[in-house]
Amino acid sequence: MSEKLQEFLASGKDWAKVKTSVPSVFIQKLPSYHGQPARLAIEINPVDASGAPTKRKGLLIRDVSEYEEFKDILNNEKMETVFEMLNKVNPPTQKKQRGGLEDDIIDI
Repeated sequence: MSEKLQEFLASGKDWAKVKTSVPSVFIQKLPSYHGQPARLAIEINPVDASGAPTKRKGLLIRDVSEYEEFKDILNNEKMETVFEMLNKVNPPTQKKQRGGLEDDIIDI
């Protein structure tokens, strides 16, 4: 797995994504920025029946500390209350299918 990730970091296009063996978890290459080298990050994005992401952009997590912060926020018991409040005021939506990923899959 590490070899595939190193190869993707070295030769993948900026902003390219690859699937992992974990549904809804993708690896995305971030370009170099303000003197920082290019790096890989995790994108969390719900998938459809074919494994393609359902959102144009998912939740991008760059390191473990960001993961811990998001985990704490999403596990907050008040989040469910906020969603219930939003559901009461928002109109219903229809879900769309999206695609556009490289065919390679990184096994986790």
